[in-house]
Amino acid sequence: MRAGRYLFLLVWLLGCQSEYEKMVPVPALMSPEFTSPEARPLPASLLSAVEGVYAVGDGTDLFGGQVALKWTYQAQGRDTTHYLSVFTGQEAIFLVLEGRRAGNALLFEGYWRKLLNTDTGTARFTVPADRGGSRLLAGLPITAQAPIILQGTYGYGADQPGFGVTLTYQRPVSTKPFQILAHRGGGRTSDLLPASENSVEMIRLASRLGATGVEIDVRLTKDGVPVLYHDAQLNLRLLKKSGLVGSVSDYTYPQLATMVQLMHGERIPTLTDALETVLNQTPLQLVWLDTKFEGSMEKVRDIQQTYRQKAAAMGRTLDILIGLPDEQSVRMYEQLADPAAPALCELDIETVRRINARVWAPRWTLGRQNEAVQAAQAEGRRVFTWTLDDPVYIEQYMTQGRFDGILSNYPSVLAYYHYTGQ
Repeated sequence: MRAGRYLFLLVWLLGCQSEYEKMVPVPALMSPEFTSPEARPLPASLLSAVEGVYAVGDGTDLFGGQVALKWTYQAQGRDTTHYLSVFTGQEAIFLVLEGRRAGNALLFEGYWRKLLNTDTGTARFTVPADRGGSRLLAGLPITAQAPIILQGTYGYGADQPGFGVTLTYQRPVSTKPFQILAHRGGGRTSDLLPASENSVEMIRLASRLGATGVEIDVRLTKDGVPVLYHDAQLNLRLLKKSGLVGSVSDYTYPQLATMVQLMHGERIPTLTDALETVLNQTPLQLVWLDTKFEGSMEKVRDIQQTYRQKAAAMGRTLDILIGLPDEQSVRMYEQLADPAAPALCELDIETVRRINARVWAPRWTLGRQNEAVQAAQAEGRRVFTWTLDDPVYIEQYMTQGRFDGILSNYPSVLAYYHYTGQ
């Protein structure tokens, strides 16, 4: 089985796509038992009880010794799909599962992905009635003495699951306040995820990857519309071939909307599109607007205020911060009629204090700076650091640092250390 497990990836890798057009296929796995009419959706009251830190029995070679299970969702109108994400400490591996109830047993099926390369595969778990299924459905407490046990199998590539894995409940996940911030809306196109960076599709995916918040890159079109796009120029790293050259600011939004597609076929979204998605379709709690344009911030500020008000009216926890990465952006922020618009500043702490930014965001290469971080926190500010991707440093910053949040291209690694922390 192992000899052929990468066949579907090999065919994909040898295709004629450009480097950035590729994506790692998400293996499809829905067994007859899972799709049977007798398999019903899980009760909403049961979901949080499944969350926790679990010891790994069989399967430690791939998933490590422990994992964290956390529910998230995607809403579409009146329909809401719940996903159970599993975060590991091994090579940025995560799992995304959907759940069903079959009698007094629970069924979970989905896929796993290793973000540090292109390894992926299928996964299937059962919580039998006598391994916690009946207790969960009866609303009885789950403890280390009366645990949930997920008995499962996993496979490689498109293969059916054939390797054993067992997860046994140990304790609840950590509930300490902390922002797991995903770069470029949730992840980079270059990591071959199933959505393009800075797209609404990526924003919908972000919480399944572990994010509680996202950073998005904001530029202005020729007609002054704030849109999401990272690079200074239109290019084949982020876009399908279109014939357009130059920067976002060389074109009106209608031109970009009709003539340009992101790498996986999505359109460049407006900032309004992005915040609508965050607010109405995801559980994300924070949006970092990384301003990458020269000019007035009034339109971005107005959209920020509109969606802060919408979130408040819904009773929704959602922070939206205008990111200030350089001196020019700070000057434009100071020219706003309402300079109290919530901001995040990447410059020195003196600048942060001068403009009264709510968040200080020094780059991670400056070190953990625990004393400076705690001093800023004593002033009522939060402190995030960016963009931290090395798993070794992630562990150090999570266990020895004092930050309120970390920005990363690997939010699943942050999620593992956060939720398994004590």
